[in-house]
Order: sequence, then C-alpha cells, then structure tokens
Amino acid sequence: MLSKVLLVSSPGKVILHGEHAVVHGKVALAVALNLRTFLRLQPQSNGKVSLNLPNIGVTQAWDVARLQLLDTSFMEQGDFPAPGPGNPPDFRKLGQTQSLNLVPGPRLSLGTSPSVLVRESHFAPACCRALPSLDITVWSELPPGAGLGSSAAYSVCLAAALLTACEDIPNPLEDSVHTSRWSEEDLQLINKWAFQGERVIHGNPSGVDNAVSTWGGALRYQQGKISSLDRTPALQILLTNTKVPRSTKALVAGVRNRLIKFPDIVEPLLTSVDAISAECEHVLGEMASAPAPEQYLVLEELIDMNQHHLNALGVGHASLDQLCRVTAAHGLHSKLTGAGGGGCGITLLRPDLEQDKVEATKQALAACGFDCWETSIGAPGVSMHSATSLEGHVRQGLGIL
Repeated sequence: MLSKVLLVSSPGKVILHGEHAVVHGKVALAVALNLRTFLRLQPQSNGKVSLNLPNIGVTQAWDVARLQLLDTSFMEQGDFPAPGPGNPPDFRKLGQTQSLNLVPGPRLSLGTSPSVLVRESHFAPACCRALPSLDITVWSELPPGAGLGSSAAYSVCLAAALLTACEDIPNPLEDSVHTSRWSEEDLQLINKWAFQGERVIHGNPSGVDNAVSTWGGALRYQQGKISSLDRTPALQILLTNTKVPRSTKALVAGVRNRLIKFPDIVEPLLTSVDAISAECEHVLGEMASAPAPEQYLVLEELIDMNQHHLNALGVGHASLDQLCRVTAAHGLHSKLTGAGGGGCGITLLRPDLEQDKVEATKQALAACGFDCWETSIGAPGVSMHSATSLEGHVRQGLGIL
C-alpha cells in the first residue's frame, strides 16, 4: 500500500488535422499538447479521502468508513473496450478490482472521473480492495471546456496514480531518476480505466483523448481504430483560445447537412482533408529521422489548406479568421483545432523563428482578447515524477503545495 507521495502528470491534446472529416470515416491526427494536468497523491491517517482542485477552488472530503464497495463486473464484459494503439484484446483481468460508492453522495470509482469542472461531482479513487486514507490534489495548465482534453488528462492521472498506489502496476520511478513512464502493458491498463472515466463524463467518447494523454506523441484515428505514429518530432506552437463558446454537436450537424445538400462539393473536401492528414503523417515521419527546414514549409502549406477547407465546411468563425490574419501578419500559419466555430487555434513556430517575433505575435493576439500559450506538441504521455522534481514549478506556478 502507498507509503509515500506520488506525483503524476499527463498531457492535453489538439487535433492537428482531420477534424470533422474524421466523423465521416477519414483520418484524424491527434497530438499530445505539452500543457499538462498534475496530480499529487499523498497517504493520510485521518480516515478520509480528500479531493482538492485549487484551480477552481473546490475541496471535498469523505470518510473512508462510509464508502461501500460496488461491483465492477462491467469491466470484464468487454462491452466497453478502451481504444488505444493496437487496441489489444487481452487486457489483464480486473475481477477483484472494485469501485466505490459514497452513500449518500457522489459515486467514486477508478475511471469515474469528473472533468476538471467536477460538473458530474465524480472522481475516481478505487482500484484498491480496501480504500486507504488519501489526499488527492489536482491542478492543470489546461483551460477546461476548450476541447483540449482536460477531462481525459484528469482521468489518466488519477487512474495511473491509484493503480500505482494500490500496487496493481509498479511504480516506474527509480532512485536518482526524476521522471519515468510505465511499461506498455501498464499503459494499456491505465488507458482502460481512464476510458471508463471519459464514458461517465461524455457518454460515448471516441477514446482518442485518453489515448493521447496515456501514450503522448501523435496518434492516428480512423473509424474507431487508434494507432501511434512511431516517430514524432516535438513541434513548437502557439496555442490560442479565442474564448468564443461553440456547440460541437451543432457544428458536426452543420457539416453533415452541408454534405447532404452538396455531396459532390463536400465529399471531395473531406477526401482532401484526409489527404492532408496522410501527407502530414508522412512529413512528420521524415522529420523525426532527418529534419530539414523545407519540411516546416510543407507543414505550413498543409495548415493553410486545411484551414481553408474547414472554412468551406462551415466551421470557421470571425475570431478564427482574426487569429489567422494576426499570425499571418507576423509570417506565421494557423488553423483551428477541434470543432471550430470559435474555440482554439494552433500556430506553427519554425525553429529558426526569432523570439522577439514570437513575443510580438503573442502580444498582438492578447490585444484581440485571446489567451495564448507558447508550448509544444508531440509531448510525452502520462509520467511519474519524483516528489522534488516539480516542486519549484508548482510553487511558482500555483503555490498549492
């Protein structure tokens, strides 16, 4: 059983290419975003399970003695596989793994995750046969509700930490090592539990978000099948949140209606987006083995073409057009990521770009009322950190530990 502090992190995600086309059977490329969610799990002796979400000012606590075990046989039935790279069918058996319910109060189960907003009042602390007294603190660099996989990052962190605490998977961190990752088999188990949390939050998720948070790098998704790109370079980007709310359901329906109304026009657009995803996948593979400046020029062309296609599909927005104009004025290339209609966009940063130009672009975007982060894509997946490795980051960034 847990005897020391565990510190876990996992990344968010962005769609690089293929949004909306993926709904119609085409390929989408999802990449790990190096804005991360962090979780600290600490043993206690006060007989309580505490959950602290300092980003949003939420703290809850439950008496361990009031928690009751529930059956989790649904995990054995195979009705809800956890999509992931290869999607292997031979997940280890979880027959003795239990979930827990607070009576009265919110359900607690490993993989019954709440999203960072806790709007479901769910969290997931139950891989153990007997729940120990724990203090769980979660904070995130990801803005919630922006289509960046914040709920999946939460679910993956919690699944990884609790499975490790309950010794269902080993702690991968060795002495004198600051950061480490789990074996492929253990990642499959983490992903399976995290997918259950995403199901609670979203009902019928694709499994892409939790897979990206688990494995990191870049994933290829098509018609329910997920596979990892073998070699993925870490690309620097600006991530911009226009803060314009949008309805993913309405945007998806709009593309479908346009396809029905103009099939001979829209179907070639979707096919072209699919070709953009394929070309990007090819270029990323080349960059990982033999990077060259001209490859960034190709990626910029693909970004521009995809953005025009997405506008033609009807999922653009004036705020996204403004984002593209501002970055183009600084010689940069941007596209929406996710559902569109507002939301977030990404801007590729070439390695030879001078930092003062990046700062000028960020200031211009901030002047539009947007939030902007300089970060990278292709980041590593869920990771365990030494207790001291992120202390300065945490204290400086959030001041919560």
